[in-house]
Formats: sequence, structure tokens, C-alpha cells
Amino acid sequence: MTPRVDVVVLTMNDRPEEETFAQKTLQAQIGVEVRVCVVGNGCTPQVVPPGAITVALPENVGIPGGRNAGVDALREAGDPAEYVFFLDNDACLPRPDVLVRLVASAEEHPDAAYVQPRLTGPDDTTTPRRWVPRLRTGDPERPGIITSMTEGVVLIRRHVFDEAGGWEGGFFLYHEGLDLAYRFWSAGYTGWYAASIRMHHPLTAPIRHPLFHRLSARNRIWVAYRNFPTPLIPLYLGTWTVITLARALRMGGLRETLSGLREGWATRHEQVHRPMDWSTVRRLTAAGRPPII
Repeated sequence: MTPRVDVVVLTMNDRPEEETFAQKTLQAQIGVEVRVCVVGNGCTPQVVPPGAITVALPENVGIPGGRNAGVDALREAGDPAEYVFFLDNDACLPRPDVLVRLVASAEEHPDAAYVQPRLTGPDDTTTPRRWVPRLRTGDPERPGIITSMTEGVVLIRRHVFDEAGGWEGGFFLYHEGLDLAYRFWSAGYTGWYAASIRMHHPLTAPIRHPLFHRLSARNRIWVAYRNFPTPLIPLYLGTWTVITLARALRMGGLRETLSGLREGWATRHEQVHRPMDWSTVRRLTAAGRPPII
């Protein structure tokens, strides 16, 4: 049977040329049946492929909330696909077999809740360290089990996504993929980095967004309080805070980072605390990412 994939694309109608090209590469996929939902985050989508479902949200609810709205719309349309693929509207699929290869990789690794391709710049070679979904980032061509996630180009098993409750909309932006990955691991699954499958994305830096430093700091605290056993929370946040403040002093954004730390600390108990069990901690450690880093 031809595999089926539902695809969610977010837009704010701010990059029509990139969106048009991204959707063109999506429509060119072979060996897989694709259904697309374009979600306008605070707008009505202007670039829409033929036959796509559209959602026009009255306000910008953030990236995770917008993605959830797309998944909901695809489910309400009936006969949901086994896999959901989340695609940034400025990312593109450089070959027509990207999706079918991602599905094949998922079938080869049934314990993986999600499969991550290797993300590169348009040159098909450059992969910034932040795009390698593991701690050891020196060789982006090495596949393997992963514990984090690059949210904008990821294939997820729908039933696992639904069981986990989807993206946490309150994050608005940044680290919602790490939060979801931890919930997948808590449910007994893993993630898989299919490094031989490449996708392209502009070589932009997250600091281009004014909210980056504040929301990144706030959401990292929320990730810890949502997912970790209580004894690990201060160890994780202590390590992360030292590293983050050192980066902010060197690269800028110190004031916003401190603001995010204060906000995250003040609102930490508003997060639902579902700590992973110690067997999950052991599995994460064995996979190379003990949850204190």
C-alpha cells in the first residue's frame, strides 16, 4: 500500500516566494500520498497548494498552537494518515523521495516515535551545530537514536502524537520539540536521526527573532518542571543557566535572558508536572543525553 502522510505547514504570509517553492517540492513527492493543511497564524493563508485544507486562525497563537490546529483540522477532515509531517514554510525537500524515505526509516525503527532528517543549508552541505539533534554534533552525517527534536522538519507517528497530547501550545515558540521528545521517551519510545535524508533550510540564526532570548530561557525552565523528576530539576537548570548566561554575555541578549529566567521561575508551578520515571532517565543516559544537560 502507498504510505500516507498528512503535512502541516504554518504561515503568516510573510515569505510568499519561499512558501511557493517549499510547497512545490512537497507536491513533487513520489511514492507517498500527501494531504496538506496550511494554517494561517493570525491570517488567511495566501499560498495554498491545490486541494489543501486551510485554517485561518484569528490571532497568532504561536508555532506549537498553530501546528496543533493543523493536526486537528486534518483529523476532522476524516481518515487521518498514519504519519504527520511538520514543515517550516521556508524549508524544502530537495529530492522527490524525501517523504517516502522518512516513512521507510520509521518502519525500520518501530520504537521511534519520530524521524528527523538531516537539515542543511541550500548548499546541501552546511549543517549548523544547532540543527544536529544530539549533544555530539561534530559529525552531522552520523545517524542514530536521538532525544531532542528539530521541530520544523520532523515526521511523527500520529497515534503517538495524539497519545502524548500534541505540542504544548503555551510555549508559543522555542523548545516545544524538546518537551514533546521527552514525553515520547516517557511513553517508551525513542527518536531516530535519519542523517542520509536531507532537507534544505535558509541558514538563519534564531537570534534574529527578538523574543528568542526571553522565551528560550523561560521555556527551558518549563521543560524541566514539566518532565523531570524533582531531584534532577535543580541539576538540569543549574547546568543550563550557567551555559546560557555565559553565551548571553558573549553573544548578547543578557537582559532578555534574565527576564525569561525570572518569568520561567515565577510561572514554573503553572506547568503540569508529569515527571518521567527513573527507567526513562536511564534510557536517556544510555542514549547519550542524561537529563542534567
